[in-house]
Amino acid sequence: MGQRYLITGGAGFIGSNYTARLLARGEQVTVYDNLSRAGAARNLAWLREHFGAAAFRLVEGDVRNAALLAATAREADVIVHLAAQVAVTTSVTHPRLDFEINALGTFNVMEAARLSSRRPMVLYASTNKVYGGMDDVAVVEEATRYRYANLPHGVPETQPLDFHSPYGCSKGAGDQYVRDYARIYGIPTVVFRQSCIYGTRQWGVEDQGWVAWFVIAAVTGRPITIYGDGKQVRDVLFVDDLLNAYDAAIARREAVAGEVFNIGGGPEHTISIWREFGPLLERLLGRPIPVSYGDWRPGDQKVYVSDIRKARRLLGWQPKVGIEAGLQRLVDWVQAHRNLF
Repeated sequence: MGQRYLITGGAGFIGSNYTARLLARGEQVTVYDNLSRAGAARNLAWLREHFGAAAFRLVEGDVRNAALLAATAREADVIVHLAAQVAVTTSVTHPRLDFEINALGTFNVMEAARLSSRRPMVLYASTNKVYGGMDDVAVVEEATRYRYANLPHGVPETQPLDFHSPYGCSKGAGDQYVRDYARIYGIPTVVFRQSCIYGTRQWGVEDQGWVAWFVIAAVTGRPITIYGDGKQVRDVLFVDDLLNAYDAAIARREAVAGEVFNIGGGPEHTISIWREFGPLLERLLGRPIPVSYGDWRPGDQKVYVSDIRKARRLLGWQPKVGIEAGLQRLVDWVQAHRNLF
């Protein structure tokens, strides 16, 4: 029998992809999700269609419900904590909601792990937003992109934390709780400070999941607004590569307990959000894509690139899916499901 996995947010983009991978190799999976995201029901239907309705256990629950979460986590060997409020804009408008889901919700996950007799491993999907605007890091402007003046490998895990926005604060609080529960309680935890993750089953919206949103908007003819000048650079990572990192950490459970990893495409998988991404998407779709420009968003980093050398060293991991190949897979998926958007 395989390990028992509990995936909070298991009906979401990353969660449903990981659930599918785990079920395909015979693991036992409990999906814990409040089904509030638009695509959650579609993702569950897809999982049931592919693996059968009885292939996994669904607990319709919220991470703010500490008692239900603790009861659900009792049998888990691995907890993958993906449930979150994910939009910076929402966090600014509804900071209490954002705090309760991201900070308190993550605290509830760690308490559930601490109260379990099984000493489950906990993986936490954190964010590069814990580093804030990085205003002290020198940036150089080029024709189609910005780049770091002095960080050729990208941002390392030693970059000072600077929580910017309620979202940055709530995810950052969770990040530090997860890290500290390894130190204080001996729970094997790993924090992944994730950059731009994209891929199939991502029902992107303007405020979150920009790669998927641009593809969905372009395919369905919706208006696209670029905030800033479109030269902002991100390292992007196809979801399968992220899941390989999760698997690598779980396989090295005791060796990497308490570690934090910056996980993204790294310097070799970077693209500017429109000056370079736009022409690539136009080429894949075979037509021009009209866009309009708006003001810069507060706290928007001109560059964010993950230094992934620590993950390479300790996890034996590196990205395998190139940007164009990954984007083609996403475009094909969106086109095949365009009637659902």
